[in-house]
Amino acid sequence: MEIDKIALIKIKDGQVLSTKSKGKNKYYFPGGKRELGESDEQTLIREIREELSVEIIPNSYKYIGTFKAQSDGMKDGIIVKMTCYSADFNGVLKPNNEIEEIKWLNFTDIDTVSAVDKIIFDFLKDKGELK
Repeated sequence: MEIDKIALIKIKDGQVLSTKSKGKNKYYFPGGKRELGESDEQTLIREIREELSVEIIPNSYKYIGTFKAQSDGMKDGIIVKMTCYSADFNGVLKPNNEIEEIKWLNFTDIDTVSAVDKIIFDFLKDKGELK
């Protein structure tokens, strides 16, 4: 089984935007599951509005990559497929809904993130984008 998720990769000064949900102990890239019939762009816009209280600027998003890993806290064989985009947004970042904390992380924080996010951290580090 695969969980289909869309995520925002926002990098600033060698750090990447991350979030922690209430009751969770790991950080995750902001984003979430696609709703029936939604495109990647629609999912990204909705999830980022719901989680971070900001608006994705239309046509500013760019595909980064798709990454897969075992889903944290789920039984073996449940895979998260994370389709990642960079994008610009308007507004002030503010935790909303299930999000408890917004934090900028660097590569030394890799042990605090989910399995799929670790793969993405390595990818960004190899590209020289994450310090």
